[in-house]
Amino acid sequence: MLTERDHFGGSLDDLRAAAAATRLPLLCKDFIVDGYQIHEARARGASAVLLIAAILDDSALRDLSGLASRLGLDVLLEVHDEAEMARALTIRGAVIGVNNRDLRSFTVSLETIERLAPLVPAGRLLVGESGIRDHVDVARLAAVGVDGVLVGESILRCLDVGAAIRALLEPPPAVGVRTGVHT
Repeated sequence: MLTERDHFGGSLDDLRAAAAATRLPLLCKDFIVDGYQIHEARARGASAVLLIAAILDDSALRDLSGLASRLGLDVLLEVHDEAEMARALTIRGAVIGVNNRDLRSFTVSLETIERLAPLVPAGRLLVGESGIRDHVDVARLAAVGVDGVLVGESILRCLDVGAAIRALLEPPPAVGVRTGVHT
């Protein structure tokens, strides 16, 4: 659930409404830079928070992920390159998310996750973010060992969101095995 207001038009009230409407896990997707935001996310029904390696130093990554864990929230830790991946892999328990959007040029390439997926150990959850448009893209990512995808724009443009999600996931693609060189 996008909660960032200035750039994406979301709000914590949207998160609260979603939590009231479903028992499904909810991700608070925002530019989290302070522990207070994690407390807010939990208070409004989030089950996970997004932390972005590109905007947080190592100390903040450790502190914020630790706080989230103590509050019973999962962490989706977003990376864009090898250096961020190395930092992210030091955060125990965090789900690794690879954003396929280059933050400098805003271009999107699924080659980003194809390049970074082998760095993630087999026992660590890996999520592909951005640029996933159809079942072919989902299957492409699954083939390199991606466990899940974060999709927004391509399904929100559809009148029938449920049908759009089914089209992405059916038939279920085979998930490849990662051998990951890090622990």
